[in-house]
Amino acid sequence: MQRQNVEITIKEAQEIVDNWIKTIGVRYFNELTNMAILTEEVGEVARIIARTYGEQSFKESDKNHDIGDELADVLWVLICLANQTGVDLTESFRKNIEKKTSRDSDRHKNNEKLK
Repeated sequence: MQRQNVEITIKEAQEIVDNWIKTIGVRYFNELTNMAILTEEVGEVARIIARTYGEQSFKESDKNHDIGDELADVLWVLICLANQTGVDLTESFRKNIEKKTSRDSDRHKNNEKLK
């Protein structure tokens, strides 16, 4: 399924990942394995961030890493975990935005550290 230059909703992303897993990936890794993979992928993002924006220098093996690709790896595994645990990410994200908006409506505006 090639979808170049077409926006994908979160629901569609969940369906695309599920279809890929079932047709190409054979099956989902178990939840514990996917949690470990998610941690590994986040670590790869952290490594690029530390070298691009932090004080660490790139090793030769780090120079060809693409932050977008690494973030997409994180998203992929996160979607796998959502699919495995029956989470509708669209609905969960909507509820999360509502929670943050209600809880933090003035919190950041009043934070002296952010001024």
